[in-house]
Amino acid sequence: MDKYHLPLWLQTAVATSGGLGLFLLGFLDSTFLPLPSVNDLLLISLCIQFPARMPYYATMSTVGSVAGCLVLYFIGRKGEEAAFRHKGGVHGPRIHSWVERNGFFSLLVAALLPPPMPFKVFVLAAGVLGMPLRTFVIAITIARGVRFYGEGYLASRYGSQAANFLISHKVGFALGSLLSIFAIYLLYRLVFRRPPQQEA
Repeated sequence: MDKYHLPLWLQTAVATSGGLGLFLLGFLDSTFLPLPSVNDLLLISLCIQFPARMPYYATMSTVGSVAGCLVLYFIGRKGEEAAFRHKGGVHGPRIHSWVERNGFFSLLVAALLPPPMPFKVFVLAAGVLGMPLRTFVIAITIARGVRFYGEGYLASRYGSQAANFLISHKVGFALGSLLSIFAIYLLYRLVFRRPPQQEA
């Protein structure tokens, strides 16, 4: 892991904790302690060393990140009225309506794109503006799952070559993942859309 310039304390912790370390890093990075890209680098390193454990490592990264996001979400919900009235002002109802309609895709974009995307601001906004908990969890889980499972798969299959590519093309990888999710969503809506009701 030296080639990825991970801190010595992190290398020591990873050597003894593995998946639990990924969970903790994902949780901390999504709450109060900014660790940009460290969780990704750690996941890649572990998947290169132990390819058969990739699903476990990706799952622990995803669950840890979702758990951390839930903490911020409920912090936002706790201050919902005061924060919304203070920040929303006369445009509050319109902003609230926009988040209800587009909040899912806003979270997808924020959760997939790498730093400096202000991901935590989106998470807090989802709580403050009252996004349904189910919608919030689904969006974060899909985005983080695609990101971590995609990184883990490429790292376990192609080794350091894939790792170097991911590190150098983080934005392209994130945008490609987002376009894939959007295409799947459109296909789902096309296949399962309700037929127009005929007038009696």
